[in-house]
Amino acid sequence: MNVRDNDEAPMQKLREEIPGVVGALEGLHGAVLEDGALSARTKSLILVGISTAIRCEPCIRRHVRTACELGATRSEIAEAAGAGVLMGGGPAAAYAGRYVMEELDAVFGQG
Repeated sequence: MNVRDNDEAPMQKLREEIPGVVGALEGLHGAVLEDGALSARTKSLILVGISTAIRCEPCIRRHVRTACELGATRSEIAEAAGAGVLMGGGPAAAYAGRYVMEELDAVFGQG
């Protein structure tokens, strides 16, 4: 089983324990990703960079996939991860090299 196939299970368990908190987080996530002065696509790229900088594997996987669904290219997502590396240093580079690239390869094929 692929790691990303199992990403929803922990959130579902948390949702059952603290539905108000998780529901509020999901509502915030939806509101942030609405088109505004920045498009949802642009915001999803920003989230790839932030996820890389803070070294959050489930976040990386989710936001790379969302960026792909919103039409971002492999190169755009890789550059967004690069911005995260700038802010997060060596540990962020390790996460970008592993998790961002795994997701991009899964979506676009080997680069």
